[in-house]
Amino acid sequence: MTLSRIYLSPPHMSGREQQYVQEVFASNPIAPLGAQVDAFEAEFAAAVGARHAVAVNSCTAAMHLALEAIGLQAGDEVITTPYTFAATAEVVRYFDARPVLVDVDSRDLNLDPARIEAAVTPRTRAIIPVHIAGLPAELDAIAAIAARHGLAVIEDAAHAFPTRYKGRMIGSPISAPAIHHSSPIIPHCVCFSFYATKTLTTGEGGMICTDDDALAERCRIMALHGISKDAWKRYTAEGSWYYEIIAPGYKYNMTDIAAGMGLAQLAKAERMAQRRREIAGRYNQAFASLPHLQIPHDRSDCQHAWHLYMLRSIPTIVRPMATGRRISRWPIGNTSAKSPCPSTAK
Repeated sequence: MTLSRIYLSPPHMSGREQQYVQEVFASNPIAPLGAQVDAFEAEFAAAVGARHAVAVNSCTAAMHLALEAIGLQAGDEVITTPYTFAATAEVVRYFDARPVLVDVDSRDLNLDPARIEAAVTPRTRAIIPVHIAGLPAELDAIAAIAARHGLAVIEDAAHAFPTRYKGRMIGSPISAPAIHHSSPIIPHCVCFSFYATKTLTTGEGGMICTDDDALAERCRIMALHGISKDAWKRYTAEGSWYYEIIAPGYKYNMTDIAAGMGLAQLAKAERMAQRRREIAGRYNQAFASLPHLQIPHDRSDCQHAWHLYMLRSIPTIVRPMATGRRISRWPIGNTSAKSPCPSTAK
């Protein structure tokens, strides 16, 4: 029997991606920072309802910068989930800090708020919830815990564009009802991925969204070698050669070429999301009546991005594998129109 090849989530590139990239080459292809990055940041911030959006070259970079901006130090602890790509915990180890893994809710595989508080210690500095597959974690409960203990919340939203949590976009500030009026405002950033298999792609890329002016400024400075804001102007007409390096930063900025792709992808993001919702609905109809399969959990008060369609087997029914082990979870597909294959890379 001849098997047809199924590609891993090919990006939908039928829009204006090529046009925007050609515009970069026609203007100034050498400068790493330009009009396309500025435009992409502004349009993405507007799309998710954030005051600031800082474009970077990966979600890993975004989370690293966010943790640096909140002042994470060696020996600190960060609570997160074990059900994620390695980068979520790796960025904590960059600081010689300790990831504390708290179990997930068995229904949606997101971080279980009921288990978080028991993991908080005097060394805990932040919580990193992951919106696995594109379904949001229980942010109200997580934010309330963070406020009680003075912790930052850094959302790993690599799978979660466009996703809504109780009416608001993931990327917007945590809503006021989640935090008691007498609690301090918690440091909060949301980190997105634009990797090749994601719901919006720039080939490689990421974004930090926040309403915190100080966090946004620190992330922007540290994304380009810790160079002062004046240095960014040297790529413009009013630019000067003079700048200060105010901290040992990183090389995490997004290029104008990548941002051009992002602008074209963003323009059709809702149309692509609707197509994924249609495909997920077809999968649900096909699998719901099968007693040995469990369709993905969804919520009526949220909007799932359907980056992944994670179909699970029921272990008491599935036959043992050749190794004698049973299958308990089996994520079988990304709901891209052209591919049923998963990806969790950041």
